[in-house]
Amino acid sequence: MGLVATVAADLLVAMKARDELKLSVLRMLKAEFQKAQADKGRASALTEEETLALVRRLVKQRRDAAEQYEAAGASERAKEELSEIVVLESYLPAQLDDEELDALVRSAAEKAAVSSPKDMGKLMSALMGMVAGRADGKRVKEKATAYLSSL
Repeated sequence: MGLVATVAADLLVAMKARDELKLSVLRMLKAEFQKAQADKGRASALTEEETLALVRRLVKQRRDAAEQYEAAGASERAKEELSEIVVLESYLPAQLDDEELDALVRSAAEKAAVSSPKDMGKLMSALMGMVAGRADGKRVKEKATAYLSSL
């Protein structure tokens, strides 16, 4: 079952369970899917990668909003954004842990034949293809920078 169908099924479950948080997040997600589908055109359905990219974008938006709310002193609103992130992340593939990410950084560095911090671009381009949405770009950059500075 695709992500769009999973969200639709979970939306019905959330309605029956009267889970207000999950219900509002899933309604928003379903609306985003429909908007993306309309932008793409009726002839072709959204691919699984497009739906995952959309969910990742929404998670990033929520994370940025939570940081801004926290900085402005609206901690209650920041908590709401963070709880929405938890619901959205349940529809994403599992994230890489630090050891797995470190191993990928070493592997990508060997494949790209990097030898100094000047090779950051080569390393990141090789690495982002290997990570494929299983780690935040900011976290990947931090790991790559740490690896290159240790050379």
